[in-house]
Amino acid sequence: MDLGLKDRVYVVTGGSRGLGRAAAEALAADGAKVVISGRDEKRVAETAAEIGPGAYGLAADNADPAVAERLIATAKERFGRFDGVLISVGGPAPGSAADNTDEQWRTAFESVFLGAIRLARASAAELGEGGVIGLVLSSSVHEPVPGLTISNGLRPGLAGFAKSLANEVGPRGIRVLGLLPSRIDTDRVRELDALSGDGEAARAANESRIPLRRYGRPEEFGRTAAFLLSPAASYLTGVMVPVDGGARRGF
Repeated sequence: MDLGLKDRVYVVTGGSRGLGRAAAEALAADGAKVVISGRDEKRVAETAAEIGPGAYGLAADNADPAVAERLIATAKERFGRFDGVLISVGGPAPGSAADNTDEQWRTAFESVFLGAIRLARASAAELGEGGVIGLVLSSSVHEPVPGLTISNGLRPGLAGFAKSLANEVGPRGIRVLGLLPSRIDTDRVRELDALSGDGEAARAANESRIPLRRYGRPEEFGRTAAFLLSPAASYLTGVMVPVDGGARRGF
């Protein structure tokens, strides 16, 4: 099936590793151009080179208020257009409600929450009909993840923002949606498993609760993201799509 991605241009934040990279690779593999960002300049440059000539890397921190306009301008200058964005940021610090500090909350709010909102707003102002704004959120939108209190607090708020924005920009032909990954086999998830003291046992226990009985692969998430961002998904907006092997059995 042709997703209609050829020569379309997307910004992918957090695109130098994990789920953001998987999405950028899938988009580029289907003919799209991608501007990827991340805080580590060397890693971003290396990732863009590995993805190929359809990728350009830019060192940027989502917490910087100037980053949104800079990323969109780079897409237009480098590739001549701007068709959509996938907003992916690293997970905030783990911890409990009692343990997480004000500073951890403040840092996460600036990067994970406010940074995402700035980029979504700036994108909505620049996109035309057929444009799309995707946010990589978490299964915590529906159910809290033990040990990730900050994420549990911020991700549902972003989902609510995304649904509100979908209503506002839908009449202009712009789509907004969220992706809700759960146990995808990334460095971040392996680190979270290790916090239990026995990473292998934690993984086995988690896999036993997933109908497909395994963790997802990053490329599976990437292909899902590429489809949702593509013209092939042109009648999907305002939705939160679980990418979790069936772990969330409800709607």
